[in-house]
Parts: sequence; structure tokens; C-alpha cells
Amino acid sequence: MSVTQEIHIEGVGGVERRRPGIYRVLRKLLSLPGFRILCPLARRVASVMEAPGKVSVQVEPVRTTPETGCKGLTVISANLWHDWPKHRRTMERLEAFAQLVEEHKADVLLLQEVARTKTFWADQWLAQRLGMAYVYSRANGHLDGIGFEEGLAVFSRYPLNKPVLRQLSPAENRFSRRLALGTQIASPCGELLAFSVHLGLTGKQNSEQVSTLNDWVGDVSKGMPALVGGDFNAGERSQQIKKLQQNWLDTFRQLNPFTDGTTHELRWPWGKPFRRERLDYIFLKARENYWKVLEARHLETPGERHSDHRVVLLRLAPVRVTN
Repeated sequence: MSVTQEIHIEGVGGVERRRPGIYRVLRKLLSLPGFRILCPLARRVASVMEAPGKVSVQVEPVRTTPETGCKGLTVISANLWHDWPKHRRTMERLEAFAQLVEEHKADVLLLQEVARTKTFWADQWLAQRLGMAYVYSRANGHLDGIGFEEGLAVFSRYPLNKPVLRQLSPAENRFSRRLALGTQIASPCGELLAFSVHLGLTGKQNSEQVSTLNDWVGDVSKGMPALVGGDFNAGERSQQIKKLQQNWLDTFRQLNPFTDGTTHELRWPWGKPFRRERLDYIFLKARENYWKVLEARHLETPGERHSDHRVVLLRLAPVRVTN
């Protein structure tokens, strides 16, 4: 059973502290004759504007993984495509994704666009279906206010603790937030941090978010190894991704220097792609020669496509095991 806890979210301080004044003005305006009819709409808008800061955490996996020593870790990063407001074939797509996770025996999942509606929570469903521990944070929308929200999640076959959350987009933009969510994982290969990330679409803001993410992960992780994966919404030819590749290990390119790395396509109505990009990554921040990348590739769920993004798969193991 998951519990909800409120944690400090970094990166929103100055603007968020001015919210009470804004709401006092709105309340006075909506109390005037003729404006009261707008109160339900105003409440829905206000709910969507509410900053993240509460996370759902299930610290222990539903099904315990037998302790057999460190044999490496398998990590998957995936954008689950919330498909709001249509929510087409949600259960079928999630089941296809769950089967892929089981097929590849993934230990850690870094997920984006994890959806909640009033009748279905994707995070709880996956936790029960896969028997994993997890942490989830809303990013956009609001379940109580409009009946829908989507956010980030990190799942683990091993216990997790100490979730951290960082808003990467400007605090004044309250309708399209970009976040990074992290947690410590107590794996048989030692403690490590795992972060799920979903960044913005526009070039300048994306570049700023990547820079903020790089600094924040460095501050939070210190000497601890960290996996940072997700939908970066930036191609690998962009300057911000090139800078990350200089600071962190691009695990896919480590083993596949010349392979087509496309993870997302835009298609014409008749099916032909007109834009192909690598937008999804798993980076490793760790001491040099501590971890070895064993396998790194991109996958699609067979039959029912889980998303409009491909899955990023990483297998790695430490060169030496810590106690």
C-alpha cells in the first residue's frame, strides 16, 4: 500500500510564495455579483496551478526479490504516453509494457507521463502488476480538480527511500511543468540514486532545464552513483545533450557509437515518418570505471505499442561490489 507524503520541491520558491495574494484577489473578484457563476471553473484552474510537492511512496516491493548477491541491474526508461483526453487503449498498452518489463527482468523503471484518472491510477496498477516498490509525483493536471493528472515515477524491485523532487521549468509557468523525480534504491549492488526526467519542448528552456538538472543531480548524489533517464525532448545533436555526454556517460552510445538511436517519430497521416529523433536517454553518473555497461538498446512492445516513444533498456554491473 502506498502512502502520500509532502516533500519540499526545489525551484519554485519566489513565485509560489506570492500565491496567497493572488488567491485573495481572485476570491474577492469571484464574490462580486455576476462573477459567482465562474467559481467552479476558477476552482478547476486553481487546482491545475497548484504546485507539485506531494509524492506517493511505496517503499517496499509488493513481491520481495530473493537476495542472491549482485548480478547486475537492468534498467528501463519509458514514456508511457498518457494520451489525454482520449486515453485510448490504456489498459492494453500498460499490459504490453508490463509484459516487456517481465520479459527483460527489469529491476528499475524510470517512467514519464504516468497517468491518473478518477477511476484508474497507472502507478498503483503497475506496482501491483509487477510487484515493485515505487515513488510517484504529479507534474501536470490535477486529479481532484479536473479528474486527470500525469507525472513521473521510479519503480524498483528493491526497497527505496528518500525521494527528492525538483522543478526544472520556470516557476511562473504553472500549466506545463517539467520535473525531475529521484529516489535512493537499496540494490544488491549497493546504494544508488535513480532519477526520472521529462523536459520541455522549446530549445532555450530545454537547454536551461538540462543545465539545472546537471547541477541538481550533482548536488543530490554527491559521491553516490546515479542513473538519470527519461524523455529529454532534445536530439543528441543539440548542444545541451552534447554537454551532458561530456559530464555523464551516455550508456546507449557507449556500446552503440554508430547505431541509429531514434526513439520517437512524427508521421504523416498516411504513415510515412517526417521527423525522427533520439529523445530518450539513460545517463550514468558514477566514478570512472566503477560500473560496466553490459547492454544498451531501444525496444518496442510487440503487437500493442505501449507509447509513441521507444523503450530504453540498460543492463549494467559494478566492476567491484560494495558491501
